[in-house]
Amino acid sequence: MTRTITVAYGDGIGPEIMESTLEILKEAKADIKFNVIEVGKKIYEKGFNSGLMPSAWEDLNSTRILLKAPITTPQGGGYKSLNVTMRKKLGLFANVRPVSSFHPFIATKCPGMDVIIVRENEEDLYAGIEYRQSEQTYECLKLVTRNGCEKIIRYAFEYAVVNGRKKVSCFSKDNIMKMTDGIFHKVFDEIAQEYPQIKNEHYIIDIGTARLAAKPEIFDVIVTMNLYGDIISDVVAETSGSVGLAGSANIGKDYAMFEAIHGSAPDIAGQDIANPTGLLHGAIMMLVHIGQNEVANNIRNALYKTIEDGIHTADIFNETSSKKKVGTKEFTRAVISRLGQKPSQLPLANFSTSDNKTEIKGEEIAQKIEKRTLIGFDLFVEWNKKFDDLLEVLKDMESEKLEVKMISAKGLLLWPHLDKHMMPNYAGGQTILRFIGKGITGKSSNDIIDAKKTITHQDIIEMLIIMNEKEIDFVKYEGLYLFDGKAGYTSGQGE
Repeated sequence: MTRTITVAYGDGIGPEIMESTLEILKEAKADIKFNVIEVGKKIYEKGFNSGLMPSAWEDLNSTRILLKAPITTPQGGGYKSLNVTMRKKLGLFANVRPVSSFHPFIATKCPGMDVIIVRENEEDLYAGIEYRQSEQTYECLKLVTRNGCEKIIRYAFEYAVVNGRKKVSCFSKDNIMKMTDGIFHKVFDEIAQEYPQIKNEHYIIDIGTARLAAKPEIFDVIVTMNLYGDIISDVVAETSGSVGLAGSANIGKDYAMFEAIHGSAPDIAGQDIANPTGLLHGAIMMLVHIGQNEVANNIRNALYKTIEDGIHTADIFNETSSKKKVGTKEFTRAVISRLGQKPSQLPLANFSTSDNKTEIKGEEIAQKIEKRTLIGFDLFVEWNKKFDDLLEVLKDMESEKLEVKMISAKGLLLWPHLDKHMMPNYAGGQTILRFIGKGITGKSSNDIIDAKKTITHQDIIEMLIIMNEKEIDFVKYEGLYLFDGKAGYTSGQGE
């Protein structure tokens, strides 16, 4: 049965590499019908803030499959990323980015590279929730859920099982972000126990990225959070020879989107020099996803044969292994002319009916219901006078329910300090006052806190009234909760 898919040409080099990809799909006799939608900048300028017109969403609801070329997202302002919007709106929680080397035909220092990056796609800093709190201070919220961690980590292990992979590595930064990255690592360790046949390991993201760049052959499947996954997939793709080589699958329960991992490169748009390989790899993943494996094998073999024959675009051209530098259109014709041929040294495509059919499991690790108790709040204030002046103001403050237990700035403890000679320099600006209910003991996320006494939201409101009367300029507050007696917040650095 002919499968209808939705196609978005994007902008920058998008239209060029999409034309190339669709031409190859047609010549390879892919049993596909294309519905074209318009996305990106032009749609935003028409007043559709989602980047897609209602008719485009209707088309996607019908086809459930999108092949998308790169779309330009403004830097430092302007409209939100359409890529991020679509991943969330369509529930595309898993971003799968396979990268392998083309040694010896494309220059690389890592000839043994064959790694899969499985990136969480809906949470983390990519939620894009940001605030300007003062003249000097800007904030971006990092949101991580246990459910989101469970979905992506279980997907990575299922992918490893289905595709004959031997090991799953987790990358996080839980030595610093002990709660957000901490829950990702914790869930990884829990789910790994369900897959004893798959080796597992954890790396801190910085050393993990360094090892990935230097020795990618020691990795197999890597699962990580949204921002980290975006960064390391570009690192490994560029290490393989060019970021223009890698494709990407965005997988959800009901929808799927396929694309190149690179951006729209507007600086080279319209010059017939862009490499279409990344998007073509995305299209090959799409063909496997919809069950057209033989067509996928044919195109992948023709692509590898073209690269093996030294027909290279400018980004991968080198004097040692390249035989001819070509533009986008000529590269496309070269791939088409090799349909039905196979590479002799690069690996043959052998997509089976199970490839990319990773089961999306919805079950979660059983969690007991934890008792949540409000015991205090952190008040973010803007203070541009001397620190001692702030202490004087707080000294005169009276409350029956709450007292200041800690003052910090940028996470660093300012008060109470044990050694006055080690008092940090205070530059003013955003300062955090930690209010805890009187009689409640314990301070860090590792403590079990005695909270026989609790507070209410009304107690917080009354304290905010006091702060306002004392002309303390506050920006926001965060509630401090206990979960079965354990603090749901971190201690200050140096506390």
